[in-house]
Amino acid sequence: MPTAVRASLNPFTAGFRGGARLGRAYFAAQAIAGALWWLGVFTSDVVRTATLGELDAVAIAVFDVPLFVVASALAAAGSRAALWVLLPWTALVSAGMALYATITGLAGWGALLMIAAMLGSTAAGLLVTMGWIPAERLLVGPLGFRLARPAGRLGHLGRTGAQIVVFWGLFLVVLPAAIVLVEARWQLDIALPAAVRLIGLMLVVAASGLGLWAAFTMSTRGEGTPLPSAMPHRLVIAGPYRYVRNPMAVAGIAQGVAVGLIAGSWLVVVYALCGSLLWNWVVRPLEEADLESRFGADFVAYRRQVACWLPRLRPVPVPAATD
Repeated sequence: MPTAVRASLNPFTAGFRGGARLGRAYFAAQAIAGALWWLGVFTSDVVRTATLGELDAVAIAVFDVPLFVVASALAAAGSRAALWVLLPWTALVSAGMALYATITGLAGWGALLMIAAMLGSTAAGLLVTMGWIPAERLLVGPLGFRLARPAGRLGHLGRTGAQIVVFWGLFLVVLPAAIVLVEARWQLDIALPAAVRLIGLMLVVAASGLGLWAAFTMSTRGEGTPLPSAMPHRLVIAGPYRYVRNPMAVAGIAQGVAVGLIAGSWLVVVYALCGSLLWNWVVRPLEEADLESRFGADFVAYRRQVACWLPRLRPVPVPAATD
């Protein structure tokens, strides 16, 4: 993929104006949130129990206030040295809280909040120090961009089927099951009405149908697979791709939400929605940069007519060359 094209389409990969400023703004918000949380810990038994369990709040505050709250404030003020204190401490506390919550079943909300703070601090730290997030470095191995090896229609369909088994099994069964177990152990689960599970079942059937339709179309019309490591040789404007630009992504996110509804897990729903943000901000810009570099004006015209997430009411006409 040409670097210039990738740079123009992915601000988190190439860097963007205000990246460091955005990172510092995050640390300022984190410092304020941390201070308010500690205020809540010492004034509310509910907050203290939900986030610290039976841990000694004073003993933890002695370390966490300077190493997390104050360090976040200093990072917001532009101190890069503070990051070398804040990031290791946040990672250490996140691991410790996760272990404590798993062993005791207490302080689940504290563990969840610290994991979120660790991820946010890492991203903000990259923005402050580098001005950008090197997203393209995540796209390696089976997620790296490569054209599919030559194969007949059955060969592409076979590869696509194998991808579906592996990726649906991992992202829609294994990881959600682990999240459900953690959610229950950390006492984060919330009772949902039975009707929610029925809605989830209908949604997963519809989303899976869309995913299979898109995968079949990509394999038979594009001479490739949906996976970046075996990308199609032809621009596909057929089947569900006439209504929405990324039907596989739409289907995958909807499946993840549906699995969360079926399992009665709000955390799995959040996991699916976070996956949509990751795909939209990290994978999609790189994928579309690759498509534009290979198909040029044809892809630009297609992108202009068909939205990424919201389906058209009427299908876009099929170009004569791809019909």
